[in-house]
Amino acid sequence: MQKVFKEVGSLDRRCYESFKLTEDILMEHAAEGMAAFIRSNFAKNSTLLIVTGSGNNGADGIALSRLLHRDYKVSLLHIKKPKSPMAILQKKRADAIRVPQTQEYFEADVIVEAIVGTGFNGSFTQEIAALLEQLNNSNAFKIACDMPSKGFYADVTLTMGALKRALFLDSNKDAVGRIEVLDLGIARSIYETETNLHLLESSDLRLPYREHQDSHKGTYGHLGVISGEKIGASILAAQAALRFGSGLVTLVGFEKEHSLHIPHTLMYAHTLPKNTTALAMGMGLGSEFSHKELLEFLDNDLPLLVDADLFHMEILNDILQRKNIVLTPHPREFVALLKHTQLAEITVDELQQDRFRYVELFCRAYRDAVLLLKGANVIIGKEDRFFINANGSAKLAKGGSGDVLSGLIASLLAQGYDPLEAAINGSLAHTELAKSYEGADFSLTPDDLIAGIGKL
Repeated sequence: MQKVFKEVGSLDRRCYESFKLTEDILMEHAAEGMAAFIRSNFAKNSTLLIVTGSGNNGADGIALSRLLHRDYKVSLLHIKKPKSPMAILQKKRADAIRVPQTQEYFEADVIVEAIVGTGFNGSFTQEIAALLEQLNNSNAFKIACDMPSKGFYADVTLTMGALKRALFLDSNKDAVGRIEVLDLGIARSIYETETNLHLLESSDLRLPYREHQDSHKGTYGHLGVISGEKIGASILAAQAALRFGSGLVTLVGFEKEHSLHIPHTLMYAHTLPKNTTALAMGMGLGSEFSHKELLEFLDNDLPLLVDADLFHMEILNDILQRKNIVLTPHPREFVALLKHTQLAEITVDELQQDRFRYVELFCRAYRDAVLLLKGANVIIGKEDRFFINANGSAKLAKGGSGDVLSGLIASLLAQGYDPLEAAINGSLAHTELAKSYEGADFSLTPDDLIAGIGKL
């Protein structure tokens, strides 16, 4: 698990004030970190094109050119005249040792993009946009300095000092490539402070291994899955839950004529079994049940997984009053949830531009709930604690994948996991299943995910 920060300007200032470092020292270490990466991965005399802007992101690129000059065939392309004090200083240093400059793009072995990084939210001129298109179309290995400038797609992003929240916006998923953090003259553990946002890693996954041999099926929980109009969704969730360790799984509310569709490993009932330890509902629910019938299922204090259709139903008011709930909306469902709770009335596009803000807004209003917002980068929140699972991929973009996720999380709830831990570990298991799938990325099915659970 790694720390993530909304901004690092305050961390830089702490270096100046508490550790007696200077902006110049931090920048030199940033440049040396990029140089070390290039030296480790590319042979001497490889051609480098370093594209720089007018601010400190550009200054980092100019400093890098000085460090690699003569060992590599370096050329600087200034798309804007250096303006910040550090950019002006770094240009003087580069000029002093005659780092070559170019006025136009050329095909290089390595491209380093150091235009604006995180410091720009507007639109580029047509000239710069055209250059970015050339850079993206190049066969060169592409490095982003700190953060890809808008419109640039990197193979690797070398970010300075600490991980930034902006790296994990869904819109940046394809742009950042692999992310590596560079130290700035002190250990990362010293540079970083406390934060309420963390990046989850594969090593954080805690599987529900069975440690005690003197046990039985009831020891590992009994999950009730409310089965509605679209029976396939609830079956997928139930099968995932059983495979992920639940001792018993019952499909609740199943009509008799549908019983032939039930896998023989699952049970079904019209009412919630008395020994149920957790409940999952919403997947494929449709209009199968009346408001009164749904309330009857909720006449308990069981841990509850909420998904899909429930985010569009009035019963959501009752659900949000409960404790021990995990909500797993995709963006459109989360927009409906925000509107229902009168926290915000926004479009899906507006949500996607500022996902973290709206997750924080909801979690601080409903402090007993765990929220898992699906997306290219999953965000999990509870009260003032937030986690990012960036391990997902387009493999999971297929109907039924979310039902499997619901089953994984609900299974852990049934086995006694805390709701936040259930959401974190269920999400990590979900993405690990996709990562380990060896078929073509377009071919992954929910059944493949379920089949892979035993190999985690």
